[in-house]
Amino acid sequence: MAKPRPVQSESSSRSSAPVAPVVASDTKGSINLRIETGTRKLIDDAAAILGKTRTEFMIESARQQAVDVLLDQRLFTLDPERYDAFVQALDNPPAPGPKLRALLRRTPAWQK
Repeated sequence: MAKPRPVQSESSSRSSAPVAPVVASDTKGSINLRIETGTRKLIDDAAAILGKTRTEFMIESARQQAVDVLLDQRLFTLDPERYDAFVQALDNPPAPGPKLRALLRRTPAWQK
């Protein structure tokens, strides 16, 4: 039985992919950074071009980078041919070999 294939349109973007929602709360924390003057000026210039404060710019940039890192660990896209091969491999794993059998017979470290 064929499984449905996720479809990603050309216009969709990784940055618009939903991730855990940001929940507004009454408490806020702070992050203190020490950066070189040149880097600070670069950030300030970029923020000014976008009409944002340094804090807004840095928070948005860091958040987007965090989302990208998490998506890189959870989301991957395949063309139809590779997707079919991937699903086929998942549906038909190889038979357990001697190394896997030996591993499964071992007592887990947390039980020793």
